[in-house]
Order: sequence, then C-alpha cells, then structure tokens
Amino acid sequence: MRGVSTFLDSSPLYLKKKKKKKKKKKSSGHRRRITQPRAPGPVPPQMPAESASRGDPLESMEGASSGEEETEDSPDGMAAVAAGDSAPYIGQRFLTHDAAYEFYGGFAKLCGFSIRRHRTEGKDGVGKGITRRYFVCHRAGNAPAKSFNDGAQQQRNRKSTRCGCQAYLRIGRDPGAGGPEWRVTGFSNHHNHQLLRQDEVRFLPAYHVISDLDRDRILLFAKSGISVQQMMRIMELEKCVEPGSLPFTEKDVRNLIHSFRRFDQEEQNVDLLKMCRNFKEKDPNFKFDFTRDANNRLESIAWSYASSIQSYEIFGDAVVFDTTHRLTALDMPLGIWIGMNNHGMPCFFGCTLLREENLQSFDWALQVFLNFMNRKSPQTILTDQNIYLKEAVEKELPSTKHALSIWLIAARFPSWFKAVLKEQYNDWENEFYRLYNMENTMDFDHGWSDMVDCYGLHGNRHIASLFASRNTWALPYLRGHFSAGLTASTGVSNSINDFIQRLLSAQRRLSYFIEEVALVVDCKDQAGEQQTMQQNLQNIILKTAAPVEGHAAAILTPYAFSKLQDELVVAAHYASFHLEGNAFLVRHHTKTEGGCIVTWNQKEELISCSCQMFESSGFLCRHALRVLTALNYFQIPDHYLPARWHRTLPAPSKSLNGTINHSGASKSVKTLQSIVSALVSEAAKSDERMEVATREVSVLLTRIRQQPVLVNFSGESVHSSMAAVTDHCISSENVKISK
Repeated sequence: MRGVSTFLDSSPLYLKKKKKKKKKKKSSGHRRRITQPRAPGPVPPQMPAESASRGDPLESMEGASSGEEETEDSPDGMAAVAAGDSAPYIGQRFLTHDAAYEFYGGFAKLCGFSIRRHRTEGKDGVGKGITRRYFVCHRAGNAPAKSFNDGAQQQRNRKSTRCGCQAYLRIGRDPGAGGPEWRVTGFSNHHNHQLLRQDEVRFLPAYHVISDLDRDRILLFAKSGISVQQMMRIMELEKCVEPGSLPFTEKDVRNLIHSFRRFDQEEQNVDLLKMCRNFKEKDPNFKFDFTRDANNRLESIAWSYASSIQSYEIFGDAVVFDTTHRLTALDMPLGIWIGMNNHGMPCFFGCTLLREENLQSFDWALQVFLNFMNRKSPQTILTDQNIYLKEAVEKELPSTKHALSIWLIAARFPSWFKAVLKEQYNDWENEFYRLYNMENTMDFDHGWSDMVDCYGLHGNRHIASLFASRNTWALPYLRGHFSAGLTASTGVSNSINDFIQRLLSAQRRLSYFIEEVALVVDCKDQAGEQQTMQQNLQNIILKTAAPVEGHAAAILTPYAFSKLQDELVVAAHYASFHLEGNAFLVRHHTKTEGGCIVTWNQKEELISCSCQMFESSGFLCRHALRVLTALNYFQIPDHYLPARWHRTLPAPSKSLNGTINHSGASKSVKTLQSIVSALVSEAAKSDERMEVATREVSVLLTRIRQQPVLVNFSGESVHSSMAAVTDHCISSENVKISK
C-alpha cells in the first residue's frame, strides 16, 4: 500500500493535479484556525513570524496542510532497517489519535528516537472539534536562548537537544469513511541527527515508564524501608533482566516515592523531637542531640539508647558507620553505628538523620557520637566511599583507622561490572575475593594486574578507582588494624544487613519511630541473649585434646572459641623452625619455601606473627599457636585472650552518667546466683527441660525489663551472676572430646 502511494506521489499526472489543488486552496480565501498546542512545541501558534528562525518542523508541511498526502523516507540506514512493516504509511487508519501516537512511538523506539505531540488543528464552526494532529521527533524545532535581563534572577541556560529535525507524522480526522476515523495524511522519516542504538534509546525520558504494577511494588518496598538500590535489584531479579535494564532508573523511583509522600514533612520533624523528649523522660540515660537551620527547621538529629552506650564501652573498638540508607518516609539520609559483640552478632550503637550529606553534617554527627560515648574513639571505623565522610573522619577521629566496608562496595559490583563482563562476571567475582583475602600486598598487586589483563578491564574507571583506594579496603593492606572480623566474614555482613533492614522497617509507624527503633534494638538484644544462653548450654566439642584448647574453651564464647579452634586444628599441619634469637619460621609441612616469621619474648610472654592476624581479629593465628605448642605452653597467655571475646564480660568502668559505680554485691544477688546455678543444672539433664527453661527465662527477662530501675547494681554483681552460669556451661559434664 505504501509503495503504491509513493509511486503515485512521483507521477507527472499526480503532480499536475496537486498543483491545481493548491491554487484552488489559495483562491478560496479561507484560513486555517490553529488551536493552542496540546503540548509545548517549538513555535507558539500566535507567533508565526518566528517559525522560520526556530526551525519549525511544520514549516515544510504548510503546503500539505489541506489534506493532501505526502511521504518521505529517511536516508539513514538504521531508520530504513527499523521501518519495515512497522513503519506508518499514507492512508493507514486508527480508531483514536492515541492509538496512532502509540503506534508511531513504537516505530520511533525501533528506529532510535522518541516522539512528542506538537500541535493540533481544527475547522471553523461549532462542533467540528480537532481535525488534524501532528507528532514530531523529540529533537524537532530549536529552543530559543534564555534572556538574562539586568537585575533579573539568574537562570540556567542548559543546552537543548532540539536541532530542527523534520521527521513527523500527521493524521487527519475522517468521520465519513465508515471505519476508523483517524487517517495518516503525512509522514516523513528524515532526521538531521544521528539515531540512537537500541541499548541507548531506552535512556530517553519518553521511555522511562513505571507501570501501575511496578509503582505499587515500589511504594510497598518504600513503606518497608527497602533502599532504592535494593528495590532496583529485586525487580531486576523478578523480571529476569540484566542490571540496569529496567524501563526506569533510580532517579525515576526516587521521584515517584517523593511524589507519593502523604504527610507534612515539617510536622513529622517536630514530632521526631517530641518523641526524643518523651523517651528521655522515660529513660534518663537516653541521649539525643539535634541542630536547626537558619529557618528554625530541623537540620540533623542523632540519638543512642542506654544499652547501646554500655555495649559501646566493651565492643566499640571497631565500628561500622553505614550511611548508604535513606529514611524514605522523611526523605533524609540515615546513618547507623553498628559493631560486633563477643558472640559475633551485631550490636547497635546509635542513629543519625541528616538533612544533607556534606562535610558539616558528617562533622556534627561524629562529634555528637563521641559525646554520647564519653569521647571514646574506636580503633577502626568502616564506612562507604564518600569524600565528605572521609574528610570528617580525618578531622574528628585523627587516631582512628578509616577503612571502607567491603560489602558496601561489593553491593555495587552488579551495576558496575555485570553488563561489561556478562557471562564472565561470576568468575571475575570469585577471582576478586581470592585477591581480597591474600596475605601480602605484593601478591595482591601482581594478582590484580593479572586479573585486569585476563578480563580486559583496562581503562575501566571502577577498576582504576578500586585499585587506587586499595589501602582502605583490601585485607592485605588492612592487616594490623583491629576490625573484630567486620572485614572478613560474609556471614557478618549478611547479619548486619538483616539488622539494618529491621531498623528501616520501623518507619512504617513513623509517629512512633524512636520507640520502634528501641523495640528493634531490644528484640535484637533479647534474641542475642537467648542465643547466647543456648550456645553456652551446648556441649563443647574439643577436636585436638590439647590443654591449650580446653583452657580457651573455658574462657571464650562459643563463637570466639570456634575461630580459635579452627586455627588450632590446622596448626598441627605446620612445621616450626627455630631461627636466630627469638625468631621462628612457620610454614605448611608440604611447602619448602615461604612461611611466616614468629617472634617470641619469653620474659614478657609476648608473641607476634608477620601475618598480623591477632592484631586484626583478636585471635592468635596458627603460626603463633604452633610456636606456643613447640615451646610446651599448655595455656594461652591471658593477654592473648582479649576481654571482648570472653564469656564473662568485664564490669563497666563507669555508669552512664560518667560517675564511678561503687555499689557492691548484695545478699539478694548471691541468692539469685544460686537459683541460676540450680536452674542450669536441672535444665541440662534433658532437651525437654532445656527447651522449657529457655522459653520461661526469656519471658521472665522480658518482664524484668519492664520494671522501673530504682537501684543500679554494680557491673561486678551482674557479671558474677553470669560467671555462675558459665561455670556450669563449661563443667566437665558438658565438655566432650571428639574421637
């Protein structure tokens, strides 16, 4: 059909008739009535004099506006290939003008451009309505430069994408045809710009579409506290598409969430302060601080609970400050301080909400956090990649080692590398983690170079950035800086992420957000205590039957002991060679070169290894344990069993208000100790008893927490009670040696 109309357009007889028709049109004296454009076009209809200077795509169509049929194909090869059967043609009919727009939009996407509605035309007289519509290329017309008048507010004069493209589709209304009432009367596919490839065209704003189903899913995710980055990843997995292939971007999702906020943000901010004040009245040891801007609006707020401050005193040597999440309900960045306790579980230290992620905000947040924690700085702080946060840590925590959290970096790997590496991505990821866990920096650098060569990643900006900052995230460069295992274990990162998601879910009841976070923290503490009790009551299995192992099992928590036990087991496969002085060479018995150097100071019982595992994690390495065994040590020196990994934790040096706590153990505390001792003895006799005891003690502990605190017993008394439980947990009846 389209080929026939093109042939007729070029015939001499048709051209002669066409010329006569134009003359008749000119002599009739009628002028077209042009209605206001439906969407902003390049030329307003009331300013026809400027149409030529702005490159109006309809200027070349004026001679064909009376209903004649014309068509012009693009010489562009891509457009010609994409056209095919899906190209519009003269005489093609549609039920509605929206159907025509949708059809032309699909054709445009195949070709590599997008379209927009340009203008409509109608006939004189009442009831005639719209009789003609124009759809043009998104680059049609030329946007005029913005004028900057003296004294006027400065405007951004951003470059326009419009270049006077002449591609268009014109449809006319044909109510008397007895069929569909809209008919194609003009079509040109001639573009004066380069068309986009199929992997590029989806980034045009016209094709950023969020369906109703996806919109509902996104809003549901937002209510549950899931970050936008995680939303995108979940929906990519659900739709089985490559990362970055969704029909919308993270910015589109953020705009959608922002547009559906159903509350007054200022009112919620005021309520947040009120919640903190109310919580302070209930618990005097609760701490919070805030700032206001010049307009008296809440700018930043931070808070910490009494139990969090106590936990930090013992476990605040290594801290994760995660600022990658956002409280979508308030549209504010959320910073969370988290550490790891002696049972390898996350412990909450504090929260902050910031209006802006800038140097001033991060400076304030770190200052307030130190004030909450009696100015005690952590040995190591792990954060995300953020230049302002880096500067703030250097300023406020000069003696603290600043490292980057590997799991926060790795969360971006799919979007960075999956589209580049395709089916090689999984192999590359395995190679990356192999390099990450290497023992020395030289091997890491050589291995990195080989990895870049193998996967052709030369010139990749993410690879270059990672290598340039390797001293802040790669384990070989972080050895010797204590991290409590926060940099080494995938399980730890999963546990922390799960805990953070529970914190974010508290925004579902925003009017009780502070209390909801407190409940999440409290539930985590209770679950940790229950898991701790279950671990303590489990039978301990000794694998080597060495006195060193039994000694460590009696002091360390099951989590910490399992880490040390792994090193003890493999230490038996290592050979020790005495070098000059107090030095030893330790290496695997199957190797003839390499190994680690261990130095031993017998007078002060100090041992150190070149692998620096103890300095990083607080656990002696296999090399040091092998030397201690060779030196006939049957117990590990006390200073190599850090107090943070003990079953019985040391008493806090100060109470929450900073004063020394002198209260001693009372008679009631001793009575409680004997009851707990009897409880453990009876419960350990069968699994059924253990189940009942664990359940009932958990209920009792919850009831005790609900009672008002009138007298603060000393940490010594409390931990004496813990010691009574521990003595039964590690008794000879509960310790078994594996065969």
